[in-house]
Order: sequence, then structure tokens, then C-alpha cells
Amino acid sequence: MDRPVARCFEDLIVWQKAHCFVLSVYRYSEGFPHKEMYGLTSQFRRAAVSIAANIAEGFKKKGKSDKARFMNIAQGSIEECRYYLILAKDLGYGENPEIMFQLEETSKLLERYAAAILASGF
Repeated sequence: MDRPVARCFEDLIVWQKAHCFVLSVYRYSEGFPHKEMYGLTSQFRRAAVSIAANIAEGFKKKGKSDKARFMNIAQGSIEECRYYLILAKDLGYGENPEIMFQLEETSKLLERYAAAILASGF
């Protein structure tokens, strides 16, 4: 079954998953020590927001190479978040398998979306 064409970035499942990930990162990082407010907490939140923001920004770009570039930037932010999850765990700030699952799901969707952009006449 064909999905309806996305009219705005909020229609994209990949953006919806990325946004849910951002909300989870905010909740998860609330438990970090106060001393991390301007360190790990800030960096982690910024990188998470960057995923959804770049998907949103890329959505309106006209050329497929320009669209794909924004998806690539979002993928880089996914990897940055992956590292922050490892760091938070290793620093003893807690493990969160659900948030890692959300990150993986978003990453896979983003890879497919970027491939579809490059393969089509978007």
C-alpha cells in the first residue's frame, strides 16, 4: 500500500520518530548530575534536536543532493547521540535501552529515506 505524499515535515514518520527521540533525551538527561548542565546534558540535547531539525530543514530543499545533505547531517547527529548514550552509561548516569532502540529505529528510517531521495526525482 502506498503512503500518501508528505505535505509537511511533520507527516514524515522519520521526523516523528526523531521528535519522540528528542523528547526521550530531554527526559533521560533530566537525571544527569547538575554539574553536567553545561556539559553532557547540553551537548546531548543539542545533538538530538539537530536530528529532527535537519530532517525538517531538508524536507523543503528543492534538489535531491541538497535534501540528502541534510539527511546526512542528521545521520551524523545520530552517531553523536549514540556516543553520548555510551558515555552516560560509562559515567554511571544510567542505562536506557528504550532510548537506544528509538535511536536505532530513527537511524534505519533515516537511511531508507535518504536512499529514497537519491533514487527518485524528489
